[in-house]
Amino acid sequence: MVKLASMNQDLLPETLSELYANMTAAFSAQFENLIELIVTPGWRQYQLIIILILWVLAFSLKFLTQNRWESWARARTGWPKWRLRILIQLMRRLTLVYFVLMSWLLYWVMQNTTWPSHSYIIGVIATLAAAWLAIALVSRLVRNRTLRQIFKWSMWIYATLIALGLTDDVAEFLDGVAITIGDLHLSFLGIIKAVLLIGVLLTLARIGTRAAERGLKRNDDITPSMQVLLAKGIQVLLYGAVFMAAIRTLGFDLTGIALLSGAIGVGIGFGLQKVVSNLISGIIILMDRSIKPGDVISLGDTFGWINALGARYVSVVTRDGREYLIPNEDLITNQVVNWSHSDRFVRLDLDFGTSYDDDPHNVRATAIRAVKTVGRVLSGGKHEPVCHITGFGDSSVDYVLRFWISDPNKGLTNIRGNVFLALWDAFKAEGISIPFPQREIRVLGDTEVQHLSKE
Repeated sequence: MVKLASMNQDLLPETLSELYANMTAAFSAQFENLIELIVTPGWRQYQLIIILILWVLAFSLKFLTQNRWESWARARTGWPKWRLRILIQLMRRLTLVYFVLMSWLLYWVMQNTTWPSHSYIIGVIATLAAAWLAIALVSRLVRNRTLRQIFKWSMWIYATLIALGLTDDVAEFLDGVAITIGDLHLSFLGIIKAVLLIGVLLTLARIGTRAAERGLKRNDDITPSMQVLLAKGIQVLLYGAVFMAAIRTLGFDLTGIALLSGAIGVGIGFGLQKVVSNLISGIIILMDRSIKPGDVISLGDTFGWINALGARYVSVVTRDGREYLIPNEDLITNQVVNWSHSDRFVRLDLDFGTSYDDDPHNVRATAIRAVKTVGRVLSGGKHEPVCHITGFGDSSVDYVLRFWISDPNKGLTNIRGNVFLALWDAFKAEGISIPFPQREIRVLGDTEVQHLSKE
């Protein structure tokens, strides 16, 4: 059964027309009181004049000191970014900052030197100005513009009600506008509280997740794969806690929706098998550490390095600047070449051939000297370049040149090209020739042609 919650008829009239009439009458009365407050001589009017003077002084101080504050701020090069952002926001609101400082100072002086009623309005305005300044600074934590505006206006309205002492009356009215479904009592006040609580918790969850990610990345004892896995786990826990808090705040019984959520989960599972498969595959990849951010991999025709590990896909950036989003399931089921799985050392082979007239011993020594002149090629120990004869071809003696690099993420084709150029220059200097296939064509005479035709 759905019904309006019972409450005082003065707060919630039975018809919308009565509600509109009461609200119009209340607004008219408040407007008349405000006009009377402004035009009637006395301390109330004096306080309004003082507030206006303070605002003019604050604007004048901003005009006189803004350039000095900007020069001082530019010299704060060693400050952390978060402190510089706060400084920029304060400088954008210099008028409000000066007004808050002067109004609170004047309010404190008048409270200690005159009757409290002589500074009541100044105190209310000072409280509102301070609240608006604090809300404007805190709201910058919400990056989404729409959510930021909702948060800002909601907090400003709430701060205004607190300053005017109207929170109890407004809360009683909003709590009376409610829907009752069985044991569930869903009021407009409860919805507002839930929305604000969810917004604050989501912001805190986002800040906590990013702080955890930064802390994990600074820990060298944790592998990159475990860093991503722990960060994802913290993110799931925080956002899951926000979801549970939102349900409890709205008054829903968790046991009552357990069966419904189970049925919906089964239906979603059949329709989202690939999504679930990618999620599970992502967890497996993170746990077995087969790939990690920064690894260089080859999957089919895609060659690049791991940019990020996501819950559903892996981001692979290639040398041409393209970013491929490969589903996690493909990395589990298909053959993947990880060029830097156990270490970042990669051996490359180059095949070439020289003329039969060239000394093979000199060719091998020249090739090794040439490859060592290329910047990215390693030398020494087990990474020393080598050159071997692989066979005697139709037109050339065939060789293979093997060398090592430690930075496959910088590309393989470019290093091969540089080595080929070094071989070309070295062979030219040593007089070593690189042959090309040659064929002999013999033209038979007429007698030989006739003889062959008879046969």
